[in-house]
Amino acid sequence: MPETVPITVKWTKSSFPVEIDTTQSVPTFKMQLFSLTGVPPDRQKIMGFPKAKGLLKDDADWSTVGLKPNLKVTMMGTAEAPPENLNTNQVFLEDLPPEEQDTTGLSKYGAGLTNLGNTCYMNSTLQCLYNVPPLKSTLADYAGQHPLTKSAGSLFQQMDKSAVAVSPMWFLSAMRSAFPQFDQVGREGFHLQQDAEECWGSLLQSMRSEVPSVEETFGIRTRSTLKAEAGTDETMEVTNSELLLKCNIDSTVNHVSEGLKLALVDDREKTSTHPATEGQLIKFAGQAAIVSLPPYLTIQMVRFYYKADIQQKAKILRKVAFPMVLDVYDLCDDALKEQLRPFREAEVADVADGAAGGADSKKQKTDEEATDAAAAADQPPAAMDTAEEAVTGPTGRYELVGVLTHKGRSADSGHYVSWTKSPTDGQWVQFDDDQMILRKDEEVLALSGGGDWHMAYLLLYKEVRATRAAKGTTATAS
Repeated sequence: MPETVPITVKWTKSSFPVEIDTTQSVPTFKMQLFSLTGVPPDRQKIMGFPKAKGLLKDDADWSTVGLKPNLKVTMMGTAEAPPENLNTNQVFLEDLPPEEQDTTGLSKYGAGLTNLGNTCYMNSTLQCLYNVPPLKSTLADYAGQHPLTKSAGSLFQQMDKSAVAVSPMWFLSAMRSAFPQFDQVGREGFHLQQDAEECWGSLLQSMRSEVPSVEETFGIRTRSTLKAEAGTDETMEVTNSELLLKCNIDSTVNHVSEGLKLALVDDREKTSTHPATEGQLIKFAGQAAIVSLPPYLTIQMVRFYYKADIQQKAKILRKVAFPMVLDVYDLCDDALKEQLRPFREAEVADVADGAAGGADSKKQKTDEEATDAAAAADQPPAAMDTAEEAVTGPTGRYELVGVLTHKGRSADSGHYVSWTKSPTDGQWVQFDDDQMILRKDEEVLALSGGGDWHMAYLLLYKEVRATRAAKGTTATAS
């Protein structure tokens, strides 16, 4: 039997083309129908499988129910309210009785998410991405029909408005429909814990084609220069487009910058095109450099690896420090460095000007008086830059705004939590599913590992930009 079998499901007056993944269970198929129709799995009555002897049961085997391509089956059941109607029953702060109202002020940072059974990996991912304003804005304006993208936008709007924890059930159903691996059930009948990095990557990759701002906000391009190790002088260049950078961890890595450099070593085997070795698989020594940086930089701390003797992912507990401001200038290629350099110099000059602010205050007052006097005489100030002449750009430096942590010894167990920095007032907030806790900078920096406490698994940085005068102008005043 093929792994996927196309069928048609008739429900009320509508028909839905569905591909059944025969490697997955009947409950997974029902979750697909849930995302399409809004009928919860426990309300679904599915008939029409010729060998199922009535209704399709959850423990049925696809090989024995008469499944075949283009089969037409019927589902009966009543749908719940669609996602866009969820906000009509939203609980707002002012509607709560006084004893239940938020007295901590935490509601201004968003809302917690209910754990629906080993879904902390998903909740922590969503709570980090919720802290990216351009992504939130794009999802709020999304008018397409892509289920995952639509449900993400709806969920973020709920989190904006809710005074209590929000249930992400609709988003979860859409995600499991799009990615059945997140619908795995263990022997006890409960959904299994999943990897937060896999969830993060799957969600952004899925929305990438629907929402251009995903690429614009998170996309990173690197270029690898590969040189044949022996036999020829053959070289190759390979350009890659990714949504995150990796920080590899070995016994020499103590800081995230060292792990990033290690991950950009790109030794590999490739098929040679050189006349002397054409068609042969030969080793190339490679080194990658960043050629394009995004507004938001995601870094995966590569802490998990597959351990054959226990047949599961094991965790590297080594302490790897990360800073509040990360500089990736040295990881960029020469062309990108040239683009960054003027803004880096402007940033340094701005800091120096700020430090000398007290000494310059008298001069500033004089400049302002000259400007006022010129205005009174209907004369322009001498050689002063206008707003149009200012150019703002990236510096290669990034400010930490989010950390997704894992506590435990295995990626398939333990607990995931998000720590985000508010874009409005800079306050750090820990989101532990539906619980929100205010945190300090030093508590966030303590998430570097070295034990069984929460340790950083994904880091989210926002670019630091600077403003410089446009080429050919001078910022002078008299």
